[in-house]
Amino acid sequence: MNIIVESHIPHMAGRLEPYGQVAYLDAADITADAVRDADVLLVRTRTRCDAHLLAGSRVKFIGTATIGTDHIDLDYCRRQGITVRNAPGCNAPAVAQWVFAAIGTWMQRRGIASPAGLTLGVVGVGHIGSIVARWGRQLGFDVVLNDPPRAEGGEAVGGPDVVFSSLADVQRRCDIITFHTPLTPRGKQHPTWHLCDTQLLAGLRHCGLLLNASRGAVADNAALASWQGGDIAIDCWENEPHIMTDLLKKCVVATPHIAGYSLEGKQRATAMLLAALNDHYGWQLALPTIAAPATGASQVSLGGIMDSYDIAADTEALRHDPSQFERLRNTYPLRHEVV
Repeated sequence: MNIIVESHIPHMAGRLEPYGQVAYLDAADITADAVRDADVLLVRTRTRCDAHLLAGSRVKFIGTATIGTDHIDLDYCRRQGITVRNAPGCNAPAVAQWVFAAIGTWMQRRGIASPAGLTLGVVGVGHIGSIVARWGRQLGFDVVLNDPPRAEGGEAVGGPDVVFSSLADVQRRCDIITFHTPLTPRGKQHPTWHLCDTQLLAGLRHCGLLLNASRGAVADNAALASWQGGDIAIDCWENEPHIMTDLLKKCVVATPHIAGYSLEGKQRATAMLLAALNDHYGWQLALPTIAAPATGASQVSLGGIMDSYDIAADTEALRHDPSQFERLRNTYPLRHEVV
């Protein structure tokens, strides 16, 4: 059994060796030649898993230590009999922590003393969006939810009295809008590619802050750079690591795709991959113990969240030298989640 592990997946070293030959490679070194004799491939978002990488290889299991799978050609893998497993929700509390640290920073900058009277729009109410919505209500924001797939499925997030609103309603009502959708291409049902585009921005009534910590291409970065409305906070960018410097200069918060980079989130992702391998191969890999709940802290305060995470330092580091985007991401000192 030959196993390739992307070297920046933490808490993995030494765990798989009882079951095969393990190579830890940088994402740039995970090439078609490198994976040709591999049976198992464990990656992050930087590795595009498609025919170009996988054709002619022995790979039959791909695990990604991420919540999303848009870097994996799922149709190709299905046709080739390759099992794909991801880590849904692994970093949800950390991303919610980023969201409210960014909102708190914006409130301080604008001299807003309290969430009272502010309406928070949450676009995409999955693992992350549901925590953002719950914490938002707890902190005193009015919360508006938008998630067409869940609305069509009759799901009510947060209780039977919670309803989903249209995107037009979010545009009309919200002071703050945060995106937490998967990246779904055009031509699919409920596409989210450039969901936040020139048309959406033009329809905003009184939005003071837009946040994107979902996928870079959910927001048209050129449109955001030209937007003359409110403030912007971004963690996920188009064309990473070569981000748009004009947009970077406009942002009140700008970080190098590290919103989900908590110690506990990384431990969860590794635990999910190890559990998936156990299930698929009948192995008995020991799983790491995680000290924080995957559903996020039960009680939070805005001050407590901001004390838990110095988002300004991450912003300053990226502004100082955006060419170091990938280094900042790969060497990020994992923070603790709010508990």
